[in-house]
Amino acid sequence: MAPWLPALSVLVPLLGLAGLLYSASTDESFPRGCTSASSVCFYSLLLPVTIPVYIFFHLWTWMGIKLFRHN
Repeated sequence: MAPWLPALSVLVPLLGLAGLLYSASTDESFPRGCTSASSVCFYSLLLPVTIPVYIFFHLWTWMGIKLFRHN
């Protein structure tokens, strides 16, 4: 397995979260009501980020199980 894959699996979600927080703090047109966790708008922004990350880690786990069984 390539040594950069585990680092990539950690960096991709962290960079996505950092980009969302950066745009929330600097962008003037970012909806201000979306920065509170009690807002429904916050979760509408969180779901598009969470779903691809969940799929990525689910496939990563499945691939690890497959590689472990066949080696």
